[in-house]
Amino acid sequence: MLTELSIKNFAIIEQLTIPFNDGLTVLTGETGAGKSIIIDAIQLLTGSRGSVEFIRHGAKKATLEGLFISEDKKHLVYQLADQYGVELDAEGMIVLHRTISSNGKSICRINGSLVTLAILREFGQALIDIHTQHETQSLMDHERHLELLDLYKKDDLNEVILDYKKIYQKLNTIKQKYQHLKHNEQEIVQRLDLLHFQLDELKNAELKPNEDHELREERNKLANYEKIYHSVQEAYTALKGEQHGLDWLSLGLSAIESAATFEPELQDSMEQYSNHYYLLEDIAGQLREYLDNFAFDPDRLNTVESRLNEIERLLRKYGSSVDEIIEYAAQIEDEIDDLENREQSLQYLVEQLKELSADALAEASHLHDLRKQVANELMEALQGELADLYLEKATFKAEISVKEGQASDPVLNGTHVALGPRGIDQVKFLLSTNPGEPLKPLHKVASGGELSRIMLAMKTIFAKHQGVTSVIFDEVDTGVSGRVAQAIAEKIHAISNGSQVLCITHLPQVAAMADTHVLIEKQVINNATTTNIKTLTANQRVEEIGRMMTGTTLTETSTDHARELINHANAFKQT
Repeated sequence: MLTELSIKNFAIIEQLTIPFNDGLTVLTGETGAGKSIIIDAIQLLTGSRGSVEFIRHGAKKATLEGLFISEDKKHLVYQLADQYGVELDAEGMIVLHRTISSNGKSICRINGSLVTLAILREFGQALIDIHTQHETQSLMDHERHLELLDLYKKDDLNEVILDYKKIYQKLNTIKQKYQHLKHNEQEIVQRLDLLHFQLDELKNAELKPNEDHELREERNKLANYEKIYHSVQEAYTALKGEQHGLDWLSLGLSAIESAATFEPELQDSMEQYSNHYYLLEDIAGQLREYLDNFAFDPDRLNTVESRLNEIERLLRKYGSSVDEIIEYAAQIEDEIDDLENREQSLQYLVEQLKELSADALAEASHLHDLRKQVANELMEALQGELADLYLEKATFKAEISVKEGQASDPVLNGTHVALGPRGIDQVKFLLSTNPGEPLKPLHKVASGGELSRIMLAMKTIFAKHQGVTSVIFDEVDTGVSGRVAQAIAEKIHAISNGSQVLCITHLPQVAAMADTHVLIEKQVINNATTTNIKTLTANQRVEEIGRMMTGTTLTETSTDHARELINHANAFKQT
């Protein structure tokens, strides 16, 4: 859930920190007070496109920050954190941060780590679902209906969808390989000439694994021959040369051995001294042996330099390391084999395509049957939700059809079907608002008020399946009143039982249903307009809802009605 939102120098907001609770939080206020600006801020914070126009007049930058908490370790946000290397603490705290500068640059952070706008958007969409009047229209887009249908019963469909996708990806890989081999003869001959030249060049080089690293180490040793020799000579001289380091240590050893014969407490010290002395004596012998065998071959340095130059030339052409080049050479051999045995390779690929197409079609057909069952369940569930919103005479249908393919596509029930990333299905949500009227696409039959109710019915069903921690409604109750407004209020509160809900509204019925009521006010101080917020007390809620009913003037009747609405809402919540 979203627990706190911080806004600075954004539109008419100078500085604002808004704490949020779980359940249903309602935001009300006069038109122009800044309610929708807060939603704009959340949209930008969760990855929407920004503009310097959002920066408050006179400021250099706008800053937005939101604190979310998700304790569900299975939530998508944890997968995204692993994928992008974002650290989450044990409490599941996620801080989204965005700064928009006057020069047009946008800086995005998640838990302090710099991220791209695309990554910020992925996290934002996983955490919060924003529905405005515009979003209500986009929900009617039939391109999204297949996604929504799969989401409705994702636990039943996910395994089959994943199995299909694995086959589909293999099928696409084989198709690409087949098309590559089917290039015209001239291109194949040219490709073979190039591959043979490259392979000959790499074979003649006779590269060995890790050779470049080994040669660089040897070159470093040869290039620093004098420094190495003099340093080892100096170390040996310190032990066995004129300074007689070991001789002095030998005298010390004799002295402590003599003392230890009279003082038992010195026995451990004497033994440690003795061990270190003989260890140093061994080291002196090793250094002497190293110096005796150390020889410099200037011709070898030239050979190493020449070999490294050759390897560097090959690295510029074929890879970043010798191991990569060796791997590339193996790939060349495989491709040459495929091209030289093109007909056999093509025939093999054709057989693979047939086999994978059949497997993909079988899996897609199984998915199609499952989706039809899910569509029936969705229709039944949504029909009930629509009835609760006084659209009981409306008829909803999730129509599933198979995408027709071309002659080269597989055949199902005598028809060529197109295999796509999600199967062979296309889904359209259809509606008839009155008995006897034909089913039509949603956007063609629904008025503004009906669209709001249809969207809310869908949201009621899909909210618990989407996994977002917060849902925002921005005046989606426009165009309704009376008993429909009350039904919408009850639906919005029902959604808040499974997700945190933030709702901007002008309906007193929705405001009365709030668990937390926040008032947005616009003030002018020193000729500057700014937005303030306050969480209303019980008495302040009654007054605000009363004003929502009558306008600016608060009457005794509106106050009584407001109190009655709140009591009715509280009674509904208890049921």
